[in-house]
Amino acid sequence: MMICLDADCTIYFVEQHPIWGPKITQRLVEWRSQGHHVAVSDLVRTECLAAPYARSDIALIADYVAFFNDPEVRTLPLTSEVCERAAQLRAASNFQLKVPDCLHLAAAIHHGCGLFVTHDVQVARCGLMTIEWLV
Repeated sequence: MMICLDADCTIYFVEQHPIWGPKITQRLVEWRSQGHHVAVSDLVRTECLAAPYARSDIALIADYVAFFNDPEVRTLPLTSEVCERAAQLRAASNFQLKVPDCLHLAAAIHHGCGLFVTHDVQVARCGLMTIEWLV
């Protein structure tokens, strides 16, 4: 199974957040030991790198680039089909979900992910696909 990470979970992992970093790290180890693959959408790269670029944090940028270039991490492209699916998801949520969240979910659905992992409670409760709320 392919498991898609939301930007928040990616940030927690790469930056090793004191509370959430160990939790997502543990889940990643479990998933990989079970033969699952990890994926992120193209948009995750943008969301994750914006703050390090703003701070000119070269070391953190390098950490993110290493994560995104890891051969065990698949990047899901935001194609025109994904964008259209995102619009459908946003409409289905009665505009409760933000466009970036819809793009992440649409990429996961379009590219065949069986699970989407987030720390965002609103996304976790949307019911648009199988979602694990990182707690």
